[in-house]
Amino acid sequence: MAPTLYDEKPEPGDLVEIFRGSYQHWAVYVGEGYVVHLAPPSEASGAQSNSMMSAISDKAIVKKEGLWDLVKTDQWVINNDLDKDYEPRPVRNIIRDALSLVGTQLPYCVLSWNCEHFVNELRYGKGESRQVRKAGETLMYAGAATAIGIGIVALAGAFFGGKDKEKKNKH
Repeated sequence: MAPTLYDEKPEPGDLVEIFRGSYQHWAVYVGEGYVVHLAPPSEASGAQSNSMMSAISDKAIVKKEGLWDLVKTDQWVINNDLDKDYEPRPVRNIIRDALSLVGTQLPYCVLSWNCEHFVNELRYGKGESRQVRKAGETLMYAGAATAIGIGIVALAGAFFGGKDKEKKNKH
């Protein structure tokens, strides 16, 4: 089920998904108009929203910012879709843990520990990223399709190439 765009105010503990073009940035709403998020270089003030700096960075800072300061003009949704798979932690624990990490520099890896892993760890106690999983599945399918294509070409070459050799040998 795809998240829908909300005009309503998020509740404390809600996850906020921000659409940044080629990727989504994630934050957890902590109340009074503020979010906490894991901010790699692409999410630093003044960075371009499609910056590739996140892909090569190995560190990020946990920041508390105004929701609208972070979102700017990008579309965003309240996205607690993993509630159907996992029990959310108590809101007071989510908020307490998020706020206790503000200002902390953490390891960052776009594939294994990014902003989505961070907020899911806060909300559910499970650091996972659906956008990384989806990208991996896409690559896996593309790789399988390529392998199948190469296999078909090889079989066709063996089948048709073998017949040519047989014809040459008969003459």
